[in-house]
Amino acid sequence: MNTTYLKYVIEIEKRRSITHAAEKLYMAQPNLSKVIREFEETLGFTIFERGPKGTVPTPEGAQLIKYAKEVLAQINKIEQISQSEFKDVQRFNVTTPRGSYISYAVVRLIEELDLDKSIQVNIQETNSMQAISNVSDGQFNLGVIRYDMAHENYFRDYLKDKKVVFEPIWEFKHLVTLAKDSPLHDKEILELSDLDDFVEISHGDNFVPYLKQLNQNEEACSKQIFVYERQTQFAIMSHVPKTYIWGSAIPQELLDLYNLEQKPCKGIRKKYRDGFIYREGYTLSNLDQRFMVKLEEVKNEVYQNLEK
Repeated sequence: MNTTYLKYVIEIEKRRSITHAAEKLYMAQPNLSKVIREFEETLGFTIFERGPKGTVPTPEGAQLIKYAKEVLAQINKIEQISQSEFKDVQRFNVTTPRGSYISYAVVRLIEELDLDKSIQVNIQETNSMQAISNVSDGQFNLGVIRYDMAHENYFRDYLKDKKVVFEPIWEFKHLVTLAKDSPLHDKEILELSDLDDFVEISHGDNFVPYLKQLNQNEEACSKQIFVYERQTQFAIMSHVPKTYIWGSAIPQELLDLYNLEQKPCKGIRKKYRDGFIYREGYTLSNLDQRFMVKLEEVKNEVYQNLEK
């Protein structure tokens, strides 16, 4: 039996409303109703019925909820045993897009760890679809995803289907990153035609399934080099002046390290959104929350640099 179902029925009993319980659980009300119906079919009895006082448990449902609370209490005790055994271990894992401002937030979090205690940190940079799968499957507790806002409905529906919570971070337009000694150095604002003779370096795994017709975009280029991590992108740009990448704002320290700069480009209408993701029912750890704060800080810093 899926213990998540037990949490659902307890929440409904507490709220006396499937609608209010769904809001608390970050679920769509029809989805929660469907889950409860399927659970009732599995059990062979009705758990809730509507009455003057709202949605209330049937006699069988009340007995189920009583046992459900006892089961979850025992599970919590087991988890506490595990946590007490490893209480000195600093555990953090996150799956993210290949965004430089995000990696800087990770660095700042690691700088604050107690190096005299055990550390278990797992960081994976990947595409958004894989990040959602990683979090949904329990491989990672926390993630960051990025998507074209034209695909907003697709991603929100996909996240709900995977029972993953989404918290927006910010939305932005892509900037062009290229070498300071490129032929376009003296132009403050670029036009798409300025990039005709340049080679785009992009990540080769950012394709979104089922959206083939929408993946053709205004930033498309006939000259492309596909890579799967950021360091190679930066190394190529710093040595081959007529190359560039599209992406979010990059911390100035990293731009200076590779002798790069970022410029806005006219004609770019697309907007992108970054956001945190984690499983429904997951309680964010102290390190999760600290990372989220660090990410907001770095995001604000790079945004302020853009405004200068």
